[in-house]
Amino acid sequence: MTSIQKTVFVLIACVALVLGLTVNKVLNGKGEADPAELLDAGIVMLQKSRSMPALQLTDQEGQPQRLDELKGKWTLVFFGYTFCPDICPTTLAELRQLHGDLPAEAREQLRVVMVSVDPHRDTPAQLKQYLGYFDAGFIGLTGEPAQIQEAANALGIPYIPGDSSQENYTVDHSGNLALLDPSGEQRGFIRSPLRVQKLQAQLAQLLTRP
Repeated sequence: MTSIQKTVFVLIACVALVLGLTVNKVLNGKGEADPAELLDAGIVMLQKSRSMPALQLTDQEGQPQRLDELKGKWTLVFFGYTFCPDICPTTLAELRQLHGDLPAEAREQLRVVMVSVDPHRDTPAQLKQYLGYFDAGFIGLTGEPAQIQEAANALGIPYIPGDSSQENYTVDHSGNLALLDPSGEQRGFIRSPLRVQKLQAQLAQLLTRP
């Protein structure tokens, strides 16, 4: 075999390999992100999506918002409260950075929701003022304590209600986020602390994937 023939053979083999991988990817629906890369960014995808309960909460405008009607976009759900001294302001500042750094196409496909774990103090007006310090587009939800607990249980985000009889009480809660897809079902979690740069790269792909 001449050198030219060898070169042609190698080129044909390379083309065949690329075509084979491409066809295999299409046939097997491998358009999804690498699970290892998702995990490295703190994203844990569920093997089976979860439906949300038909809980009616109240948003920062005083309007009703059902938990199972958060549809049409991807949604990051954070359980926190406005009097939180550490986790909440840090997480919301990181979410503001994350949201702002996403490409415009991805940013339009994402909403951020904070569900209050302190409904005793977090009125709609309080949520609106607080979230406005971070991003006026962030949504705040509050409701009755039993509703909040049910929502947290449904999304797998634990917290321990604070003792509202004590002055300046705090609420123990997780910094993890729940990830809902455009159909309104939970697809996974984002672990705390947030790895903003890696998260931004992975979410940019996830949010714009067909």
